[in-house]
Amino acid sequence: MRVHQLTDMVGGWFVGHFNPTVMQTGDFETAVKYYKRGDKESRHHHKVAEEITVVAAGRVRMFDRVFRQGEIIHLDPGDSTDFEALEDAITVVVKRPSVAGDKYLD
Repeated sequence: MRVHQLTDMVGGWFVGHFNPTVMQTGDFETAVKYYKRGDKESRHHHKVAEEITVVAAGRVRMFDRVFRQGEIIHLDPGDSTDFEALEDAITVVVKRPSVAGDKYLD
């Protein structure tokens, strides 16, 4: 058994084709991301990866729509969105495949 700390990972990403990681793989990436109310991410898209975002806690805005705890947002490659935490929030994100540099600002 090995134990890791999420705080040792970069941006909450703990599985994927990068370092540091708990599991090195190019098949997918996984993160647990913590946001404070008002935190934002710029509009971007992925050319290769599809992305699933689970709102584990709080409310967030993506695609000019409000999503709440328990909702799952599935983005296809090329889907473009920004992100805003409308209150303190936690998301779980899975991207497939894990491709370095596959984030393009719009």
